[in-house]
Order: sequence, then structure tokens, then C-alpha cells
Amino acid sequence: MTITIDGTGNITGLVAGGLPDLSITNADLATDAVSTSKVLNNAITAAKLGSNEQSGLAKAWVNFNGTGVVAIRASYNVSSITDNGTGNYTVNFTTAMPDANYATSVCASDPGVADGFATPASAAQTSSAIRFRCFTYNGASVTDMTYAFCAIFR
Repeated sequence: MTITIDGTGNITGLVAGGLPDLSITNADLATDAVSTSKVLNNAITAAKLGSNEQSGLAKAWVNFNGTGVVAIRASYNVSSITDNGTGNYTVNFTTAMPDANYATSVCASDPGVADGFATPASAAQTSSAIRFRCFTYNGASVTDMTYAFCAIFR
């Protein structure tokens, strides 16, 4: 069924209860056929996206302070951070991944002190958690970072 929004904002093709499953694609969003001003918050769920669109979404992410007492600033599908020692953290998932074959992007910085980088410890990548370490840019030392970030894609 085709969903149409005309120039005056009239919508045709909707079924009772909202959008039919798989009715919004990346192409729709790219051409602004579905404007965010016309879609209610939380109206687009994973069930309403096609498998190609679902696979491109982050399955988990976290922004946290890695100095002192580790504190999560914001996150999705992350239950907690384990501080394993200086610059060494484990991100624990609320809902496990189907397996350990996911991609991880990690980075970290401590502005004005020790800008750095982070690297995952692949041997510690499981379906329920990922472990990574933060280093100063010159790689000379493992260090705690004020800003640590991790995103998971599967």
C-alpha cells in the first residue's frame, strides 16, 4: 500500500492503528516523503523498518566519564560500565547481541589534559559486553579519560 502526503499535509494510505510494517524506507526519509513534523515521537519502531534499515542502526551506545567514579552521561542498551583499572573499561549490554560478531567504534579524550584514543580488546568481546582501553595519543600510557564513547553495530 502506498502512503501519500500531498502538498497540503493530507495523508492517504494509512491503516487503522498507524503505519503498516515496513512502510518507511531510507529512500522515503532521504526524499523527505515522511517529514519528522508529520510523524509522532516513537511512531517509527524497528518493526516498521525493513531489515536493511534495522541493520544500520546502533544496537548499543554509551557516553561516559571514565575518571574517578565512572558515570554514564547517556546511553542506549547499556546497563553499566565496569572500571577494570586505569583506562580499562567494560561496557555491559542491557540486551545481549545475538553473538560476538558485531562492529565496535570506541574513542576517548580528556580535553586540555591528555587527548587520546581507545581500542577494543577483541579477546574480551562477547555477546553481553565489550572491553576496551584508553591511551594517550603518543601511546605511552593507558589512562582514564573524561570523555569515553562506544557504539555497537550489528
